[in-house]
Amino acid sequence: MQPSPVLVTGGVRSGKSRHAEALLADVEAVTYVAAGPTYDDADWAARVAAHRERRPASWTTVETLDVAAAVRAADRGGRAVLVDCLGTWITGLVDRAEAWEAPIADVGEAVATEAASLVGALREAAVPVVVVSNEVGLGVVPEHRSGRLFRDLLGTVNQQVGAACAEVHLVVAGRVLRI
Repeated sequence: MQPSPVLVTGGVRSGKSRHAEALLADVEAVTYVAAGPTYDDADWAARVAAHRERRPASWTTVETLDVAAAVRAADRGGRAVLVDCLGTWITGLVDRAEAWEAPIADVGEAVATEAASLVGALREAAVPVVVVSNEVGLGVVPEHRSGRLFRDLLGTVNQQVGAACAEVHLVVAGRVLRI
């Protein structure tokens, strides 16, 4: 795989993570960045464990919300990077800021700062980087404010990350469309 970033997006349980892992299957040294909750969450722990079990033993896992720093650290170490996923990352950022009810502009500004740092890390990386994200713009308008906030934030971040990537792969029902 070329050291140009790739964004893998699609619906929940569409096969995004498996496809992203397959893109790095021939790379021995990979840092898997589990970008999600920083608090004790049994569902999150089970998900990270399931992903860890199906990956090669030579891959390392880093659980963090500081995704840009994790990408830069792996790059300095000459390790490819798989970030999974931007949806859980956005959730973690808003949770950490306790901002689900904050004005949208304030939340957007905080997430934009983190997203800009991630985009910078992607553009600077000399190692292969694959980023996984949920595609949330194809469904209905969420009924609750938190759902609309999440959809808007993730859609904006997906656009920014997609612009920094050499390729975008859309995964639907386990099938991949390269955009």
